Amino acid sequence: MPLSNSQYDSIMRAYDERQLAHQRERNARLYEVREALPEYEALEREESALFLQKADCLLDGQSEDARRISEDIALIRAKKANLLSRAGYPADYLSMQYTCPLCKDTGYTDGVKCACFRQASVSLLYEQSGIRELLKQDNFDTLSYEYYEGEDLTRFQNAVTTCKNFIRNFNSDYHNLFFYGTVGTGKSFLSGCVAKELIEKGNLVIYFSATRLFNELSRCAFQRENRGELNSFLDDLFECDLLIIDDLGTELTNSFVASQLFSCLNERHIRKKATVISTNLSLQELSDRYSERIFSRITSSYEICKLSGPDIRMYKKRLLSRK
Repeated sequence: MPLSNSQYDSIMRAYDERQLAHQRERNARLYEVREALPEYEALEREESALFLQKADCLLDGQSEDARRISEDIALIRAKKANLLSRAGYPADYLSMQYTCPLCKDTGYTDGVKCACFRQASVSLLYEQSGIRELLKQDNFDTLSYEYYEGEDLTRFQNAVTTCKNFIRNFNSDYHNLFFYGTVGTGKSFLSGCVAKELIEKGNLVIYFSATRLFNELSRCAFQRENRGELNSFLDDLFECDLLIIDDLGTELTNSFVASQLFSCLNERHIRKKATVISTNLSLQELSDRYSERIFSRITSSYEICKLSGPDIRMYKKRLLSRK
């Protein structure tokens, strides 16, 4: 996801604060040990002196003396570990602790953004876009069958079962979901339910309306000052655990949109990364609006769920207006 400079700085400040907090915690543990075990502090001073001697030897080219000093340092470390153990402290009690051991709370691993950085960036953008507020409403706790009957009810029940199976098997099986049908029948609601459940299980989920997705892609691709963001944006689109594209068909469709949509769906399929799409378009309208490649990719690689019935949003508004 493309971050502004201020958003990037905000995330990096959080990493700095995390490092400082862990350093203070480590210093507090070290103070505790020194108070309880005076001999531990004496060994620390001896170890520090040996490090200085070793550095002098290396500068003077005295490699053999440096090797012997390294052996003495190892013996002192063993004595320190033994002291801690006999006093009942865990072996790693004085080790620096990290919220993310992979990047040691720097945000980067071998020069590449850590998974925790990617999650932090997505979380920040979620907060600023209001998606988390939306998911407080769109979740299985608020699910109701009371607005459906007959065939509409059967379709919705089957779609709910499909979603729950999708979530249950998410980390073991590669699947995609495609919800289509008339306006207000629960397609976006079920997409939100899936998003919330998987986010809470620790998966990296990116949720976009189709309009916003293609606006972002256009902004990154065609505005010169934003072109540097495009590769980062595409990396996240292709690599996130789940991509949800809501309301496909509401965007202004053109050759750029069609090519970007196919590229995204195809690349995620190659990488076995799950995608959920919702649309008000019928299958025939989907075929007419987009390329044959897109239609074929969706109908062959996605589990298709058709929803039908009254517009629930309008029904709820009418109920509220009567109160």
